[in-house]
Amino acid sequence: MPAPRSTVRRSIAAVAALPLLALAATACGYGSDAKDDDAKKANVSSGEKKLSADTVKIGYFPNLTHATALVGIQEGTIQKELGGTKVESTTFNAGPSEIEALNAGSIDIGFIGPSPAINAYVKSQGKGLRIVAGSASGGVKLVVNPKKIKTLDDLKGKRIATPQIGNTQDVAFLNWISEKGWKVDPQSGKGDVSVVRSDNKVTPDAYKSGSLDGAWVPEPTASKLVSEGAKVLLDETDLWPDKKFVITHIIVSQKFLDAHPDVVEAVVKGSVSTNTWINANPDEAKASANKALEKLSGKPLPQEILDPAWESVEFTNDPLATTLKTQAGYSVKAGLLEDPKLEGIYDLMPLNKILKADGQPEVDDAGLGVK
Repeated sequence: MPAPRSTVRRSIAAVAALPLLALAATACGYGSDAKDDDAKKANVSSGEKKLSADTVKIGYFPNLTHATALVGIQEGTIQKELGGTKVESTTFNAGPSEIEALNAGSIDIGFIGPSPAINAYVKSQGKGLRIVAGSASGGVKLVVNPKKIKTLDDLKGKRIATPQIGNTQDVAFLNWISEKGWKVDPQSGKGDVSVVRSDNKVTPDAYKSGSLDGAWVPEPTASKLVSEGAKVLLDETDLWPDKKFVITHIIVSQKFLDAHPDVVEAVVKGSVSTNTWINANPDEAKASANKALEKLSGKPLPQEILDPAWESVEFTNDPLATTLKTQAGYSVKAGLLEDPKLEGIYDLMPLNKILKADGQPEVDDAGLGVK
């Protein structure tokens, strides 16, 4: 159980008035490389007041499921809340590399999926990070070759890709296979279904070559595959109560949170403002996210990929803590994770203060908040 944070709580109030298996260390990612974001420009005027830190270093993925970060940085919404404290951003293609950067102090705050957050929290014995807000739900689909697979039962004996061994989609697919009564070795991926761990960047080409029969993947990879002739056979959203599950949330290093609670609160407030704008202006927000992706990758997503991909992601401030517990249970069931102790992984006090002040309902930590 993490130590009480009463001192940090007072600081924030003043501003406003079981070890993992080695296998699981590779969890939740979409590639392997990190690179500096072109959006390091902060547009900070020399006259604006800085908070307790000169800069805040934010990491995220160049994925539509990370559009809160894409849009919030692109539009300057997060920077606006920070005043003279400058945003420096870095993009990652894998959860493990983002966690490494957080642990090394190369970033202070990260937009990331649930599996790497769980793994890092447990490995640090509850001292490495906190989840401080939600960001996105949904945006994951099972897409297949309709010539080979017409029903869910047809997956048996086929080759289906997931982004990475032990990542959020990999765990979800392994759990789905188990519930079908089929057997797959989680490490090798061999069994009644062949689970092929394939980087999202190469999965569309592998599908076109015929070496894959389908994939359980996040957006926009799912819509890229559909553009190559694949068919959506299952939307993971349909497997969850209320059709919601965490795909992206916001983490912060415990060290940075203790030292700079005002900066963390400002970033969370900027994220809340960004999600409000995204949900009120979906077409403009979609264009903004695509513009940010163009800056990062050199080319925008074609409209036939962008539109369905964007439609399947819901942007929410709620970290959907109950679904995090469920996802952790899937990892344990698959044999990729020992039973984790997650009490204290959330610190939602800054978020709930912001939501309350904005007249929005507060969110729940499912009993996993700091004491």
